[in-house]
Amino acid sequence: MPSFARSIAFRWALGIALWSTLLSLLLFAFVYWQTAAFMQEELAQVLRHEARYVAQDPTKAAVRIETWVSEDLHSVHFAGLFGADGRRLAGNLEARPADLPLDGEVHRIATQVAIAGRRLHEELWSAARSLDDGTVVVVAHDTDEIDRAKATVIRALGLALVPTLAFSILGGVLLAGRARRRLAATEAAVARVMRGDLRQRLPVGQAGDEFDRLARDVNGMLDEIERLVEEVRGVGDAVAHDLRTPLTRLRLRLERGRQQAQDIGELRQAVDQGLAWIDQTLEMVTAVLRIGEIEHGRRCAAFGPVDLRLVVSEAVEFFEPLAEEKGVALALDIDDVVPSVAGDRSLIFEAVSNLLDNAVKFTPAHGRVGVGVLRRNGEAVIVVEDTGPGIPTAERDQVFRRFYRMERARQTQGNGLGLGLVAAIAKLHGFSLTLSERPGGGCRFAVACPASRGPAAGPERAAALGH
Repeated sequence: MPSFARSIAFRWALGIALWSTLLSLLLFAFVYWQTAAFMQEELAQVLRHEARYVAQDPTKAAVRIETWVSEDLHSVHFAGLFGADGRRLAGNLEARPADLPLDGEVHRIATQVAIAGRRLHEELWSAARSLDDGTVVVVAHDTDEIDRAKATVIRALGLALVPTLAFSILGGVLLAGRARRRLAATEAAVARVMRGDLRQRLPVGQAGDEFDRLARDVNGMLDEIERLVEEVRGVGDAVAHDLRTPLTRLRLRLERGRQQAQDIGELRQAVDQGLAWIDQTLEMVTAVLRIGEIEHGRRCAAFGPVDLRLVVSEAVEFFEPLAEEKGVALALDIDDVVPSVAGDRSLIFEAVSNLLDNAVKFTPAHGRVGVGVLRRNGEAVIVVEDTGPGIPTAERDQVFRRFYRMERARQTQGNGLGLGLVAAIAKLHGFSLTLSERPGGGCRFAVACPASRGPAAGPERAAALGH
């Protein structure tokens, strides 16, 4: 078999052409059937109606037949009134068709007719009825009109088959060519990825077919690979950059203290400031190590049933003094029955604490931070929302990256690792972490926690705090 015959383009073009031709045949057959049936039924209705009309009044039957015949401009109307002995009394039918039933229904028959003084043998659609006085009325119509319509449809079918087949083959070639171009683009993208260009992605169309789904899956895998590689490349730079500032401050502070301290008290103050900066640096290094440990799943051994209501209540209680000091109202709302989850209790507490710390930190005085544990669709949802300035939509995917800080957040204390730690803990537990805008302004973090078993027992619904 030639190589082109084994190609997808050839097989698709041939298959589409054959399928389109078959569909065209079926379509034309349906049109032919529907057209012929419709025209025949319309004619039958006219003939039945005319036969009933003539038969209603035997005294006027001859006049009505002559009217039916005389109104015909195309010599397609035929009728006849025949006596009991078969003698013609009126109309242009030479004789009553012997095999035509007197049931008033329409039948196709062959009979002799008189047209322009000539006697012709014609195929007619005819209906006959018997009158009360024994006479018989026959009303008929030429079949040529319906036969011509059928012949026209069949001729159109024959004429349309060739262009239909040609255009089907052309369409198949175009579609197959498009598929080949997509495959070629995919092969080229894969080749560039294999050469080390991890920024390359497979092309994804809008059709949502198998190619698109496969391309999206591969692109998702490449996104994760690129993210991990970029984290490996960037974490050293980020740590070095963030360590340089406190270490520089520490050196300057110690040098200034050594040169300018007048007594032991001033020297002690310089050393204390240096120790604070060292603690800040160690805290950042510890957070980076914890994120790495969590992302590699090395904390799963401590998993067990966790009552989220108790964990969240303890976190709110821990941050209540800080909120009161800043003038921020801290409210807690917990559903009566919340499913327990499987996880590390200390890590979940740390995640909630980071969300609360973030909310209280960026909420202005007289603002409000709401914390809730809700039951939704059979799972527990932890919600932390605030009335702060919010996070722009363009930056919501970035805030969970390590060391990322928004421009307005650079004026506040922090190292950009808190939300990254929350994201790592959520991923370790299989929780869904979403960030959205709170109605009325501010941020709304929601952590959906799949239930591990039945509802956890616990205290009664907690009253709102901070009101």
